[in-house]
Amino acid sequence: MFGDWTAPGADVVSLWRSARSERCEAKSCQTVRISTAEAAIQSHTSRDASVQTDQSEDGAQDLQQEVQVDYTSLLSFLQRVEGAVIKELNKNWKSHAFDGFEVNWTDQNETVLCLHTLSYPEAQDQTLQVTSVSWSATGSVVACSYGRLDGGDWSTEKSYVCTWNLDRRGLNPQRPDLVVDVPSSVMCLAFHPSQPSLIAGGLFSGELVVWDTSRTEDPVIWRTGMTDDTHTDPVYQVNWLPDAKRRNHSQLLSVSTDGKILVWREERDGQLALAEGFALVAQQIPRSAQLKKLVWGEAAVGVTTLSFSHFDPRVFVVGVEGGYSLKCSTAAETLALHLTGSSVPLRAPAELAFSPHAGPVYSVSCSPFHRNLFLSCGTDGQVHLHSMLQTQPLLSLQLSKKYLFCVRWSPVRPLVFAAASGEGEVHLFDFEKSSQKPAVTIRQAAGECPVYCLEFNIKQPGLLAAGDAAGTVKVWQLSSDFTEQGPREMNHLEQLASEVMD
Repeated sequence: MFGDWTAPGADVVSLWRSARSERCEAKSCQTVRISTAEAAIQSHTSRDASVQTDQSEDGAQDLQQEVQVDYTSLLSFLQRVEGAVIKELNKNWKSHAFDGFEVNWTDQNETVLCLHTLSYPEAQDQTLQVTSVSWSATGSVVACSYGRLDGGDWSTEKSYVCTWNLDRRGLNPQRPDLVVDVPSSVMCLAFHPSQPSLIAGGLFSGELVVWDTSRTEDPVIWRTGMTDDTHTDPVYQVNWLPDAKRRNHSQLLSVSTDGKILVWREERDGQLALAEGFALVAQQIPRSAQLKKLVWGEAAVGVTTLSFSHFDPRVFVVGVEGGYSLKCSTAAETLALHLTGSSVPLRAPAELAFSPHAGPVYSVSCSPFHRNLFLSCGTDGQVHLHSMLQTQPLLSLQLSKKYLFCVRWSPVRPLVFAAASGEGEVHLFDFEKSSQKPAVTIRQAAGECPVYCLEFNIKQPGLLAAGDAAGTVKVWQLSSDFTEQGPREMNHLEQLASEVMD
């Protein structure tokens, strides 16, 4: 009854798709292409302009009206007060309130600062004093000698030579870079002028010693030893001199209160041998000098200090215990009287004696800027400015009520010098500012502890070292006032030198 049967397929064509495709259209819309261009603008010329208002005639008239003076009223006022003004002017003219006052028209810098306070505690524990200071050839190292200039057992007491390098990083002011033990009191010392490691010293025993600071184990390289030529009194000054007979060699000059000025040369065996010498004997001092203390026979005159001329290497000035300064010459040929026991003949160098101090002369200093000028100071507390052409001083300055132990000309300022006093002060004097009073007075030590020595630094003129009886060396930084030479300073110095005293 029922069975499977497959009917054939039937296709029906879609009229919707054909009708829709006929009605669809593809369309698009696009704006017109945008045109672009780049452009820059730069101004080719420039012009500055300013505006200033012109003064109106009305304003000028107003100003003129403001400054008009009523001369009639002014005259009447002056007549009324004339008597009172003249009375006050006369009182001011007779007043002494401003005597010695100098008007300071320009800003001055007189500041002096203490850069370093150096000391060696072991020497201070022995109450030793700084007897001398010296700067090295480079100007960076300062040395001092420890000893005694007052009472005490000088002959056997141990002393020291100490150095500090001020340019060294981490400088310890109480720990010297070098300490040399010396069996006798060191009275003076001097660095070599060109070899920074060499130091010469004079001892209380009369010996001379030269140390080489580059040798740490045994720094002594030359010494005089105790011979017939050695000084019999303490050596108070030592100087380096060029050796005229041997190039690149030096000689040493020593000064002592035994009256002798000796010149030593280096020997290969480490000894200093006497090359030449001079002696001051009372009978051979020029007659212009009558020594205050009675002398007899051939008594030697004690020499305490010496300074060479910066213009003539043969000329030097010495100070003596009798209070005189003497002009001397290394070219002297006259033999010293009645002096025997020396390996070389000793000559009498004195040529001229200058007006004396009231006590022993402790220091002399020849000017580095004028061939005839020198300074001297001593126990009378005075500084004398001398010309080598006359016996009387050009100036006498009372700087201290106690002793003056040292005086030094500035190496860069012709009119400046420094002096060390027994009252614990360092006086800086400037003749350009005043011829009667110090420009600056520095308090070196507490109380009245004497200042025994001072030295300017030639390589660094702004530094001044001073040593005192408390065993301290202070390095002072000077202001530009004391290091910069003025335009008319040499003319002023010439005027000082040309003055003639009656």
